[in-house]
Amino acid sequence: MQIYLDHSATTPPRPEAIAAMQAVLTQEWGNPSSLHEWGQRAATIVEQARLQVAGLINATDPESIIFTSGGTEADNQAIMGVARLYVVPQHIIISHVEHSAISETARSLEMWGWEVTRLCVDAKGSVNPLDLKAALRHNTVLVSVIYGQSEVGTVQPIAELGNIARSHGALFHTDAVQAVGRLPINVQKLPVDLLSISSHKLYGPQGAGALYVRPGVELAPLIYGGGQEMGMRSGTQAVPVIAGFGVAAELAAQELPTETPRLIKLRDRLFDQLADVPGLIPTGERDRRLPHHVSFCLEHADRELNGKTLVRQLNLAGIGISAGAACHSGKINPSPILLAMGYSEKAALGGIRMTLGRDTTEADIDWTAMVLKQVLQRLSPNLSLA
Repeated sequence: MQIYLDHSATTPPRPEAIAAMQAVLTQEWGNPSSLHEWGQRAATIVEQARLQVAGLINATDPESIIFTSGGTEADNQAIMGVARLYVVPQHIIISHVEHSAISETARSLEMWGWEVTRLCVDAKGSVNPLDLKAALRHNTVLVSVIYGQSEVGTVQPIAELGNIARSHGALFHTDAVQAVGRLPINVQKLPVDLLSISSHKLYGPQGAGALYVRPGVELAPLIYGGGQEMGMRSGTQAVPVIAGFGVAAELAAQELPTETPRLIKLRDRLFDQLADVPGLIPTGERDRRLPHHVSFCLEHADRELNGKTLVRQLNLAGIGISAGAACHSGKINPSPILLAMGYSEKAALGGIRMTLGRDTTEADIDWTAMVLKQVLQRLSPNLSLA
């Protein structure tokens, strides 16, 4: 039995997206910047995909969608696109639980003299809006807070945070890579100026993403050249992956009303089945969390028994999950996300994540819970399971 529970890392491209890509590769391979028939057919495909992605987040102006190579580039474009507008370094605010595409970009800005405030989170990984209000300065030009945390699943109070930033006159960006296609998002109502999306998190191909830029918001480009993507990202568009991205986005929008509650039911079933395991601590918010996301940490993890160990053991059983701790040069380091949430260094070595998808069934959930319990019992003989 093979059970894939790592959909926050990547999702299998759906057949409809693959078919769209194959059609472009074999029939509509023109350069969308060319004026002849071949080029214009390709340009039509790109614009159709732009409409499809815009529709997923209810962006009424399709030109507010800037195609990128993925979520990381979209995050970089948001942060650096604002920063490059200023000759004199200013101040930005992020949280301590951002994806590295945000945290490392902010770190690079600090090397150029920018000031960066990192908001603390509570034990559930949530940002307190009052902390944002207190952190704002006269020269704060951008606030970036992740929508749904990829390691622990917590969904931030984005509407409240966005309103606070806006009332101060700062732009507000959210990395919504884990949320788009899994939660309903309406940028007409949500107070965000910039929002990052990734194709391969919603059953589209790897190598495509998008940055939503609210009309009227000015950004500097990262890539210069022929002026494609409304001048924001030069270079010939990757029409095949953009086409697959568009199809996946349209289908995600159609399936959202039924798929989200189905995932929530399965998510809660897995949490409940593992609730009686001593030393296995749920991480993140239980309810205000991504619908497909389940995460735990081992209270007494060590260099021998940790999140990476559990990933390897479940992989041997045909189950794919992921761990939170990072491994560099063979040395396992505690998860910075769990440390930021107040967990001990030992517990932060033991983070695991199981993320569900379109093909996940109740039988998959039940089997995974049983196998994980057996693995823990075998690796920790003194562990008493109910």
